[in-house]
Amino acid sequence: MEYLKGDSRTQLTLYTTCLEDMIPQDNSVRFIDKFVNSLNLQELGFDAIASQGRPSYDPADLLKLYIYGYMNRTRSSRVLEKECSRNIEVIWLLKNLKPDHNTIARFRKENSKAIKRVFRQSVTIAKNFNLIGGVLIAGDSTKLRAQNSKKNNYNKKKIERHLAYIDKKLSQYNTELATADNDSKVKIQKNIEKHKRHQVKYTQIKQELEADTTTENPQLSTSDPDSRHQIVRGMITEVCYTAQTTVDEKHNILIDYKITNQNDKKAMGMMLRRAKSILRHHQFTALYDKGYHTGSEFDIAHSLGIETLVAIPNIGRASQAPDPKYNVEYFKYDKHKDCYICPQKQELTSNQNWYKARNYKFKQYKTKACKTCPVRNLCTTAKVNGKIVQRSKYAHAIEGNAERIKVNEDTYKKRQAIVEHPFGTIKRQWGFDYIITKRTIESASADFGLVALAYNLKRIINIGKASKSTKKLCLCHFRRVNRLYKPKKSIISVLKSLFYKRQEVFKIAT
Repeated sequence: MEYLKGDSRTQLTLYTTCLEDMIPQDNSVRFIDKFVNSLNLQELGFDAIASQGRPSYDPADLLKLYIYGYMNRTRSSRVLEKECSRNIEVIWLLKNLKPDHNTIARFRKENSKAIKRVFRQSVTIAKNFNLIGGVLIAGDSTKLRAQNSKKNNYNKKKIERHLAYIDKKLSQYNTELATADNDSKVKIQKNIEKHKRHQVKYTQIKQELEADTTTENPQLSTSDPDSRHQIVRGMITEVCYTAQTTVDEKHNILIDYKITNQNDKKAMGMMLRRAKSILRHHQFTALYDKGYHTGSEFDIAHSLGIETLVAIPNIGRASQAPDPKYNVEYFKYDKHKDCYICPQKQELTSNQNWYKARNYKFKQYKTKACKTCPVRNLCTTAKVNGKIVQRSKYAHAIEGNAERIKVNEDTYKKRQAIVEHPFGTIKRQWGFDYIITKRTIESASADFGLVALAYNLKRIINIGKASKSTKKLCLCHFRRVNRLYKPKKSIISVLKSLFYKRQEVFKIAT
């Protein structure tokens, strides 16, 4: 049986093909090339990497290489180095340049701020193409595993357990040493020296943790110092970073991101300030989940003039009444009298003193009627003072959010579809559920910045291609309508005029 045969590897060809002819006109690599060439990299903060003995690589070429790599699920500098020699698209993009992996890795490490500015340029392009509505945005965070194992993350309790275990083992070895023969003594002595080395190491870590006064429960990660041990979901924990993101509703395009090592409680106000600066107005609604339900953050949103819809968390067990009908949420607040009215129509008043909690101030409301109340055992378990209601100074903002949630339930239901789209693409489809860089939060920010940039550019390209295919289908449909009904003014001409600007806008994508 005959088969198709390839050309001989040693045969010289008469007609050669240039690199330009090998890349189709609609290939996304051409979009990357045009996008980077349109940027002023010096103004964005990129510096040429110094090298010994020869000129350095152009930052534009290394940026193109990284964007291409991240758009094609490749982040490793060593793999990108290989692609420069075997991938025809990368060879075309870099014009046959072959930087080594150290140069590639150093570029990402040293340009975290500049990469963030390039991401902002992708947002600007999306705004110019009218791909960002700026009317409804959603914010959320995701955890990205750091290059630091749980064993190399320490807190005070963990260090105390290690030191207690070492003391126990040393005492056991000393006891065994007194009765051991010569051969066993050598082995026991080695174990004692090993545990003493660990004891010195853990003692130094304990001193560093005790010197850290920035938080109540300090942590120390030895491989990636800025990473933190956090709850990912349920009881699952990881040493990770938190990526805070803001997504626009119109086409699920990322408009902002920030890498932190903290939880969500104090993140909403910061992200709303940044969103207002990016969108250049505050006439938008922001959607967040219950992890962002914090009074001080509602107060910041109110001061910015931004309307927020944040899911209301469930009441903690300690705050629940024996009968759920007598939870605080069923106590009505009278603003004019500054009192609460319980389900039994009794008024709970305040002494007007402000008490200080860890992060906020509050008033206490109570009534003497609790002593003779027939349903006291259903309302509270307190044996002396009866029911006490606390009202924080941010209560008005929290109540305002609750009212907006009731009125805009359908709007809030869009939150997950908006904000989870980038996470689904980045973590599930691309497999980028961890930070590939090490050492400092700036390096982690550079890595996720390239991920966010690649996501935005791919969205712009895909939307452009989808609009062209939609245009083609609509034209075919209206040609049939035009032949059947023959209106005075051709529908095709109207439709062409509507799609003309759209076509010009996305010409860069091809």
